[in-house]
Amino acid sequence: MTIPTMATIPTSYFLLPSLVQSDSSRNYCKFRRSPYMFSSFHVRASLSTPGFPLASRIVVKNLPYLTSESSLREEFSSFGEVAEVKVLKFEEGERRKAHAFIQYTCLDDAFLALENMDRKMFDGRMIYVEVAKPGKRSFGEYPTASGPPKGSPAASSNDQDDCWY
Repeated sequence: MTIPTMATIPTSYFLLPSLVQSDSSRNYCKFRRSPYMFSSFHVRASLSTPGFPLASRIVVKNLPYLTSESSLREEFSSFGEVAEVKVLKFEEGERRKAHAFIQYTCLDDAFLALENMDRKMFDGRMIYVEVAKPGKRSFGEYPTASGPPKGSPAASSNDQDDCWY
């Protein structure tokens, strides 16, 4: 095993000192997770559910149309403390069904509910449980790109020859 010296360590290690932790017993550097590393992402992503971790909200799909919030709260509270339940009902052609968002206070409780309730029967219908994805409004300052930016030069025939398909 080689011991890194100042000449072999890239300068990016020194620009981000919170990412590197020296281990005196082994005399080499290793990465560690920094609580500030993605802090700006977590703040932006958790705007829809302030005070709760991002992945502590689950979505329950294919519920019977007559499902109530109280019956869902009763069923899913066996996995942990439920902070909020929202049921959305809609008609899809001849079929009437509902989806629900369940907000847990703890991330582990949400994953426990996901593992135990996904593809289980609930009121005569198989339900599907997933981690809820953040809405588009929580990423409002990041535009969705559908092509090259305006004003960028179009690709010439020489540029297209270099592309890999």
